[in-house]
Amino acid sequence: MKKDRIQKPDYYTQREWNRIRTREKAQARAARNLALLAVVMLAVAALMIYGVWYFIIRSHDSGLRLPYSMENSVFGIHTGGAMMVKSEPFARGLCVTETDVDADAIFISAAEAALFDVTAENVVYAKNIFEQRSPASLTKIMTALVALRYGNMDDMVTVDDAAFDIEEASSVCELHRGDRLTLKQLMYGMLIASGNDAAQMIAEHVGGGSISHFVEMMNQTALELGATHTHFVNAHGLTASDHYTCAYDVYLMMNAAMKYDLFMDIIQRQNYYAEYTDADGDAYAMTWDTTDHYLSGEASKPSNVVVYGGKTGTTEDAGACLALVSKDLYGNPFISVILHSDSKDTLYPEMNQVLSLVPSSG
Repeated sequence: MKKDRIQKPDYYTQREWNRIRTREKAQARAARNLALLAVVMLAVAALMIYGVWYFIIRSHDSGLRLPYSMENSVFGIHTGGAMMVKSEPFARGLCVTETDVDADAIFISAAEAALFDVTAENVVYAKNIFEQRSPASLTKIMTALVALRYGNMDDMVTVDDAAFDIEEASSVCELHRGDRLTLKQLMYGMLIASGNDAAQMIAEHVGGGSISHFVEMMNQTALELGATHTHFVNAHGLTASDHYTCAYDVYLMMNAAMKYDLFMDIIQRQNYYAEYTDADGDAYAMTWDTTDHYLSGEASKPSNVVVYGGKTGTTEDAGACLALVSKDLYGNPFISVILHSDSKDTLYPEMNQVLSLVPSSG
């Protein structure tokens, strides 16, 4: 087959005809290239339009048509290769130790004691901090934490029989059946006056009417915090079988609770004046005083720290306990814990020894 079917007119020389045919072929080639470019541009434009629709317009509806799934590769949990971004270490932001730390720095009779530098994430002092012991009312730190996480502080709570399902002569807010208080008021009563009746009502309310369910929430939260030496069976801390924690786990609870402004406001108060209504709907008021001798002025503190506040606990089985938030003279926070001091008379002098280990320079 001949490459060129068009015959040369007689009025063109062969040279002229070759030049004309070369120009025509170049023009035809340019036209084909232009058409191909137009097709490519149209395809790119179509892809761009589809991309805008798929990733911007359609994505707004993905929540309606793609419910959350733990296995979903976008919204859920998935596995990948070594090049994927790794999660933060569990202990990030925490003071960590596996053994006693500088245990000979002071000599105290308390079974467990510790001092944690929150800012430096450093264990300054640790004595037997993983031994499981009855925590008494330090339990209420966890009760408060769960309530802060899952409760509505403005909810109204009516006091019922659950408030009185506690040991006689234990610390109470002197609530009465039918009293109506906010959950927030109950939190003040529980943490300031260490009211076991308030703890019961908080647990029942936040637990959806079930104190046992609330205790399950406490144990689940302990696991989430890494408090593996802890198990609760009640929300107030009165002595019970299989109810225990350790000084290190108390630190974990306090460290988590400190992130809530309401918790920090409550633990630093000397007292709290609560106004609410009784069973008849009449106005009623109570003043709850702190059980913390540092705040009440019954105990003096070392000169190198500012005591912010904390939570006390005392039972025959647990001895005298205290978890405290303090600050050095530069405002850096420290958490100190003592479990099972012999009595309240020995508790605060021993805590002063622990606080003496707070560095005096920033």
